[in-house]
Amino acid sequence: MTSTAREFVAYGPSYWSAIAVFAVGAVLLIWLGRRQTETAARRFGRIGGALTALLYLGASVNALIPPSIDGSVPLHLTDLATLSAAYALWSQRQWAFALTYYWGLVLSVQALISPVLTGPDFPHYQFLGFWAIHLLVVWAAIYLTWGRRMRPTWRSYRTAVMVTAVWVAITITFNSITGANYGFLNRKPGNPSLLDLMGPWPVYLLIGSALVATVWAAMTWPWSLMKRPT
Repeated sequence: MTSTAREFVAYGPSYWSAIAVFAVGAVLLIWLGRRQTETAARRFGRIGGALTALLYLGASVNALIPPSIDGSVPLHLTDLATLSAAYALWSQRQWAFALTYYWGLVLSVQALISPVLTGPDFPHYQFLGFWAIHLLVVWAAIYLTWGRRMRPTWRSYRTAVMVTAVWVAITITFNSITGANYGFLNRKPGNPSLLDLMGPWPVYLLIGSALVATVWAAMTWPWSLMKRPT
């Protein structure tokens, strides 16, 4: 038996339904996080971390069918963000929270605003997997920051910048050797994107890096002010 699945269309009904689920979930997680005891928060974080890790494992297995050099290697920043979110929820370590905060609230949020999803619409497993992964990363950042009141510091900022720089160096090298283009670090995507406004390679990398670093600094500065004595 064969059937033709409806294709996902950005900003269609299924998109706005996913955004509605995201908004409701974010509010509930903040409400829950502020009312949890430490024991309840630890239990909830471990359940959430394990669930995020299991979903990532499933997505990784799916990426291997069939295996390809430009799609199956876990070098997307989404891979790192998902693993960081899982560990941050499980352990509530500051460095893992820092990566989840900066990657989740800037880079993963972009997937919610302009989803790069080509494939079947709801309720196909590819649709559900895409949204589950990205929602969980952003939810983890929101829950830990405004629910559990973990705070980024300038040390957190430096950690995120350094880890991201290492990822860029490794990924550009891998792309150059294999011809892949993880993170669009070696060439722009074929479809229109914000990178088109930033000039040719490697100019768009420099501009994009400076922009991200500036936004992350702006996300750190208000929290640092709150710690100053009045």
